[in-house]
Amino acid sequence: MPEREGAAPDSRGPTRDGTRPGRDGGSPARDGESSARARASSAPHAVRGTAPCQRLTARQAIAAVADTYTELPTPDGPGGRRTAHRPGGDKPDGPLGWPGYDASRARAQARTGEDESVVTALAAIGGATTVLLSFEFGYLGGSIGERTGDRLEAAYGLARERGLPVVSLIATGGSRMQEGMRALTQLQRVAGQSALNRAAGLPQIAVLRDPTTGGGWATLGAGADVILALPGAQVGFAGSRVRPGDADPHAYSAEGQLAAGHIDAVVPPDALRATLRRWLQLLGGARESGAEAASEPAPPPYALGTHDLPESGWDAVAGARDARRPRAEAYLRAYFDDWEELSGDRCGGVDPGMRCGFGHREGRTIAFAAQCGTATRPAGFRTAARLVRLADRIGIPVLTLVDTPGAANDAAAERAGAGAAIADAFAALATAREPVTSLLIGEGGSGGALALAAPGRLWATPDSYFSVIAPELAAAILKRDEQQVRDTADQLRIRPQDLLEMGVVRDIVPPA
Repeated sequence: MPEREGAAPDSRGPTRDGTRPGRDGGSPARDGESSARARASSAPHAVRGTAPCQRLTARQAIAAVADTYTELPTPDGPGGRRTAHRPGGDKPDGPLGWPGYDASRARAQARTGEDESVVTALAAIGGATTVLLSFEFGYLGGSIGERTGDRLEAAYGLARERGLPVVSLIATGGSRMQEGMRALTQLQRVAGQSALNRAAGLPQIAVLRDPTTGGGWATLGAGADVILALPGAQVGFAGSRVRPGDADPHAYSAEGQLAAGHIDAVVPPDALRATLRRWLQLLGGARESGAEAASEPAPPPYALGTHDLPESGWDAVAGARDARRPRAEAYLRAYFDDWEELSGDRCGGVDPGMRCGFGHREGRTIAFAAQCGTATRPAGFRTAARLVRLADRIGIPVLTLVDTPGAANDAAAERAGAGAAIADAFAALATAREPVTSLLIGEGGSGGALALAAPGRLWATPDSYFSVIAPELAAAILKRDEQQVRDTADQLRIRPQDLLEMGVVRDIVPPA
């Protein structure tokens, strides 16, 4: 939690009308009259594109990602009405009567031109209208106080009223100590607003600038649906002054949080604007406000491998295990025009063998969770469940690609909760309101594969198989010798045509 005012920005950003001061021009902080006039204006501001970095001002950050924006009016919330007096009747210094707090806020406003630590706006980003929240670290370290809570609550409410996504450009050190528990409880307020928007099916995207720590990370950041970060940003619940002295700094970085499965991507500064545009195009307006009807199901992809059905069960196994067989990457490229991926299970794990995200196909958005032919780890199942639930909430159909020899069964997987993770994936698919389409593209190894197969909506390619257990393991359990593995494969009836005959799959997909 910040003890002092944040450092002044290294460079001056756009003024309140979206322009930049000249060499001899005054900053908004030195021109209070023009700042007040601009704040009162409701006209949209055109903003010039700038390459974003971690320590941009709030308005520079807006300019880095938005085409135009209109600043939202300051709400008359509880934080704007409450005052307290120090003993002795001196000038009020916030809800606690903290000596010098008023002077600190005045200096912060003079230095930054802002009267609070967050700027809220209605912005256009690549043709998508969004509610934008941008933090000013130069104002008391971007800390969250009561008036910050007022603005955030009003912004979330506007997003619900208009059915818009929320994009947060975060740079904060946490809750404001000079307001004590009044400041800390703003985290409950923000979390409540975020939950209301989530229940309304409205996407939330966070961009983690430097630093994103404390309650700002634990609510606006970690609570978002899609979490992007700028390279080298400090990200963590514990700020640099309160964490253990011997703590690994990598764990508190954007890159460390990505490796641990807590954020979706570290985005280079010059790619942030385009990345945000793509995400908003994929997620924004997926379901009209109040709509209850499910989307049209995603069509199953065409088969990309062999067109011939296997003659025996063992032929089916051999074909599915063939290294030359098309994998998830080939199917995603053939199916989608473009896509963006999520990463991590938000519980400390990443499975490279599970790819999840959202893509465009013929003008519509379809979510996907794709196994890549490796044993699926607990983090993979949790990531897939997260994807399915997110898509279901915002009204997007899902495609799953099933291809795994089975769930990982090593000791590390058991310690990571393999059973619970598989159960979570089963539950996510079983309760989805949006349609899920599944295609078996290779190995269908037992429950680890079935966990990604939509009940009653599974198709198969000619070079695939699905089995209650691998033929080798079945033979071992039945105490058969190696010579009987092929016969066991036939007895298990695992070929695509067997699956169709038994009603396990709806059909065998044709080639393109």
